[in-house]
Amino acid sequence: MEPVKDYQGMRIIGIDNGYGNIKTANCCFPAGLTAHDVEPVFKDELLVCGGRYFSVGAGHKEFTADKTGDDDYYILTLAAIARELNVHGLTDATVRLAVGLPLTWVSQQREDFKTYLMRSQEVRFTFRGKPYRVEIAGADVFPQGFAAVASQIRDFQGVNMLCDIGNGTMNIMFINDRRPAADRMFTEKYGTHQCMLAVRENVMRAHHATVDDSIINRVLRFGTADIQEDYLTTIRETAAGYVREIFRILREREYNPALMRLHVLGGGSCLIRNFGEYDADRVTIYDDICATAKGYEYLCEMALCKGGGAHAT
Repeated sequence: MEPVKDYQGMRIIGIDNGYGNIKTANCCFPAGLTAHDVEPVFKDELLVCGGRYFSVGAGHKEFTADKTGDDDYYILTLAAIARELNVHGLTDATVRLAVGLPLTWVSQQREDFKTYLMRSQEVRFTFRGKPYRVEIAGADVFPQGFAAVASQIRDFQGVNMLCDIGNGTMNIMFINDRRPAADRMFTEKYGTHQCMLAVRENVMRAHHATVDDSIINRVLRFGTADIQEDYLTTIRETAAGYVREIFRILREREYNPALMRLHVLGGGSCLIRNFGEYDADRVTIYDDICATAKGYEYLCEMALCKGGGAHAT
């Protein structure tokens, strides 16, 4: 369990609001949400706020370039806060949120996202049958990808390419001699959801069958699943094609394994490990899916300790 970060009575909670999963330093759950006007039958992941009922983790959150377009990410953020507080045995807390946005979107969307998350200074809600009172004292927005390695930045000597593969986007940046290259940051709409769509299409074309997402996820994560071999081959071949396309995009962004090191993180890093062809001596794969949320907390704490409040880098 990651220890709670406390600054002058505020609990710093890092939340990685992904399109596939919501991650905190200690928790990970699907970024799905279904709203109900009346209390639903199944209440295991039920959040009640403002007289409405929300089944957290149910359904699928579609990709959107603007996370403030509806209330979904606000409710998912409340669920993430509750999960993280519950890990530490808390139900009443003053919280400083540390969140993020894709690299090239931070500057334009930062203020809107902060306003969206801080719409109410005090929030009272119930999650999993337990009442919570949360005072949101602040929200700070940091760049995705970089946050996950910020605490290790001293190790990034020479030229390094960072590739953060999420469900909706793939963020690419260069870190040269421990310094982020602000003019070499890119966001591509080529997350693992694109691989999922390709797998479904190829399985339907080759086998005239619909494959459950849980099976696809298992193959992508572990490289195998308890299914018939010809189906498994189709999924593996599709995943390998997706990974080849990732490396093609990286080469378009000037990736050269002879001249730089590659660091791969995010939920899609397992695809590189399972289906990619690369030099393991020059490619580092980060397995911790919560690394970005932990990084947000680290950046927020460092900024607060320096004085003047946290701000996006």
